[in-house]
Amino acid sequence: MRIGVLSDTHDHLMAIDQALSAFDRAGVEAVIHAGDFCSPFALKLMLSRLSVPLYAVFGNNDGERRGLSKLLPELRDGPLHLELGGRKVCVIHDLADLGHEDEMAADVVVSGHTHVEPTSEAAQGRLYLNPGECCGWLTGTGRAAILDTEAMTARSLVLLEQERPRS
Repeated sequence: MRIGVLSDTHDHLMAIDQALSAFDRAGVEAVIHAGDFCSPFALKLMLSRLSVPLYAVFGNNDGERRGLSKLLPELRDGPLHLELGGRKVCVIHDLADLGHEDEMAADVVVSGHTHVEPTSEAAQGRLYLNPGECCGWLTGTGRAAILDTEAMTARSLVLLEQERPRS
């Protein structure tokens, strides 16, 4: 099963649109968002474009939680445990908040929050995936990932590159 994975969209509508287009081209069967939509209008765009299920957790910058929850009642604080493509997937915004039992129960741990380059590493019999920031606000590059649950791999996607201010 191919799953589109993104995090930290932070209301960047162009980056969200590009992620969804990339997911369409890849033929994903579900999308995971690891937190920080920020505002309901960003989630509304996603829901209007998606024809596959969306699984998501709140992030630390999701300020309008009530509005977000009205659009996606399943949205909640992590960890969120899913079974997708025959794999146990645990989704949490900040990996530092992941409890040992939740981690040990997962084949794949999806996180966000750091806004760093994407990471996809196998360790202790599980895959740890952080797709990097979709918005590109801090790194200058918007990113997402495609998780392949059969191969237990993730492919990083570059969505957009923006010029960063020089100091």
